[in-house]
Amino acid sequence: MYQSVVYQGSREQNIALLLQQLKALIEDEPNRIANLANASALLAQFLDEINWVGFYLAEGDELVLGPFQGLPACVRIPFGKGVCGTAAAGKQTIIVPNVHEFPGHIACDAASQSEIVVPLIKDGRLLGVLDIDSPRTDRFDEADRLDLERFVHVLTAHWK
Repeated sequence: MYQSVVYQGSREQNIALLLQQLKALIEDEPNRIANLANASALLAQFLDEINWVGFYLAEGDELVLGPFQGLPACVRIPFGKGVCGTAAAGKQTIIVPNVHEFPGHIACDAASQSEIVVPLIKDGRLLGVLDIDSPRTDRFDEADRLDLERFVHVLTAHWK
């Protein structure tokens, strides 16, 4: 997508640097939208082979589009619908190797082939989800899940 910065360390070193960068961007800023905007931009430069990264925020019984990087996206997703709504309803990360095989997948970008969605949860309450799409099948794995859950944990720890 953008990837202007090259992370040249080991995976663990790169993730540590990413988390350090996230903390520096959000630790003194109370505005959620600003923090989510910077978080999506940071992930867009960090991750390779992605075509969309952003956030949907919980509002009532649906998710509403928040800050993102990529093509225009679906604005509202009911809980339980598509990958994002399913992850939100279950409050669990979902990795989809091939979005065309996910029942009820909501296609916002025809180029998307795989997806990972990580819920944002604080004190047991769903705040929203982090959604990342790739134009390649099987882009996301368990290591990505763990890394992105760490990223989301840092983000929600600073949620005011």
